[in-house]
Amino acid sequence: MAGNKPKPWETSPPGRRDEATKHRRRVLIVCEDSKSSCFYFRGFHIDLARAEVVTVGTGMNTDTLVEEAIRRKQVAAGRNEPYNEVWCVMDRDSFPLERYARAFELARNSRIRIAWANEAFELWYLLHFNYHDTGMSRTEYGRRLETLLREEYDKADPDIYSKVHAGQDTAVRNARRLEKHWRELGERFPERQNPSTSVHKLVEFLGELSELEPVADQQ
Repeated sequence: MAGNKPKPWETSPPGRRDEATKHRRRVLIVCEDSKSSCFYFRGFHIDLARAEVVTVGTGMNTDTLVEEAIRRKQVAAGRNEPYNEVWCVMDRDSFPLERYARAFELARNSRIRIAWANEAFELWYLLHFNYHDTGMSRTEYGRRLETLLREEYDKADPDIYSKVHAGQDTAVRNARRLEKHWRELGERFPERQNPSTSVHKLVEFLGELSELEPVADQQ
C-alpha cells in the first residue's frame, strides 16, 4: 500500500508498540441485532493470527449498545488485552432522536467508531445494486431486496454476505456518493440524514485488514 502513514490497526497502546507489531490486532464489532448485520460481518475472512473480530448480537438500543461496547473495551484493557479498534453497528430504527444522538456522543468520548445505517442496515445491501438518496419504510427495504436478490429476503440469512459480496465496490461508491449528498445539503447530523450510512468505512477497514500478510510470514 502506498504511503508510510500507519493503518488504524497498526497503532498500539502506549508502551506496547514494539510488542504489538509482532502480534495480532484485536478488533471488536458490537452489533445491535443478532441477525442481519452479525451474519454479514461474520462473512469476512480475517487472518485470526492478525486480528480477532468478535461480533456480538445484543438486541440493544442505540446508546445502550455503545455503553456495552465501552464496557467490553474497558474489560479487555483491564486484562491487558486491549482492542485496537472498537466499532458499533446500529440502525436508526424508531429510536428517539435524542438516544441516537447520545449514542454518537458516547462513542466520540470513548474513541469508539460507529457504522450506522439510517433507517435500516438493509440500506447497505441495497447500495450493492443501486444508489438511493430517498427515504423509505423498513418494509420497502425488504421488498426491494427481494426483487434484486430474486428470492425472499430473510434477515436471518447466514449467507447474506456471499449473496451481495459481488457488488461491494459498488456499495462503497454509492455510500460515498450519499455522504457527499448530505454534505452538499449541509446536514451534519447522522440522525437527521435519511437515508445514510457509514457501514462502508468499517467494510473498507476490514477489507484492508484482510489483505495483510499472515503474521507467520513476517517473522
